[in-house]
Amino acid sequence: MKAVLCKAWGAPESLVVADIPAPKAGKGQVVVAVRAAGVNFPDVLIVQGKYQVKPDLPFTPGAEVCGTVKEVGEGVTHLKPGDTVVAFPGIGGFAEEVVADAARVAPVPSELDPKLGAAVTLTYGTSYHALKDCARLAPGETLLVLGAAGGVGLAAVELGRLMGARVIAAASSAEKLEAAKRAGAEAGIDYEKEDLREAVKRLTDGKGVDVVYDPVGDRFAEPAFRSLGWHGRYLVIGFAGGEIPRMPLNLALLMERSIVGVFWGEFTRRDPKANAANMREVMQWILAGRLKPLVSAAYPLERATDALVALMNRKVLGKVVLVTG
Repeated sequence: MKAVLCKAWGAPESLVVADIPAPKAGKGQVVVAVRAAGVNFPDVLIVQGKYQVKPDLPFTPGAEVCGTVKEVGEGVTHLKPGDTVVAFPGIGGFAEEVVADAARVAPVPSELDPKLGAAVTLTYGTSYHALKDCARLAPGETLLVLGAAGGVGLAAVELGRLMGARVIAAASSAEKLEAAKRAGAEAGIDYEKEDLREAVKRLTDGKGVDVVYDPVGDRFAEPAFRSLGWHGRYLVIGFAGGEIPRMPLNLALLMERSIVGVFWGEFTRRDPKANAANMREVMQWILAGRLKPLVSAAYPLERATDALVALMNRKVLGKVVLVTG
């Protein structure tokens, strides 16, 4: 089968497409014939050797897929060959077939567009876990989303609005803010042109926001943290901006603010039942048309590098996916 291979740590341009042996399902595992694979910022980091998980070389990146079950291993009872599924293998998804733990594979309706299915697991899984389980976002609260036009950012905007929050989107261009407003943001801040903290003050009458969802980090982290009101919660999602910020902890003390780490991948391992319940809710909302994942581009497997470079250079609205056929 064909797969994208990372043979050495480095830029996405170093990836190659090669023929490798098809995987086999072990105990508690499932082999999925991939129809589409989501492309995410952690994929950029993992091929550079900068992610918190560092696979042995060579390996195939790709954390989430949508496809059809080809084979089930011993002990797997909730899936059978032929089922349409979404899966979160963690790595290996940029290939024609991938093996995943059965606990991280869920059946979905066969009529689901595989490109949409591949755009859901990591972004909506992360965002819903962050807002529901980590921040306990409540109706009527105000949510500030940084990087609001990216994959996880747009998912957070949509979910925040659906959960009854007032959503303020922050992004780096007017085009990105328009995408966030179409997804449900009430207001927008172009943080390349405006002072983030002053804009939040203006939009909240000086009260600040209740929750900050931050997948960007870098120079925007501290002004976003300072924008939290009393008992505000700052969600650490990732560091797409580059630098991991250092936060003055007196800022947490003064307003009894909380810094909450979000590691959805580990959550799926530690509490698979809770994650499965979250994903069932998300999928129901998608099928009902209440959530509408934005897939802005689909690339063939052979152009995985192009997809990762577009993501790395912040040229992507919503999600991009790879398709195998």
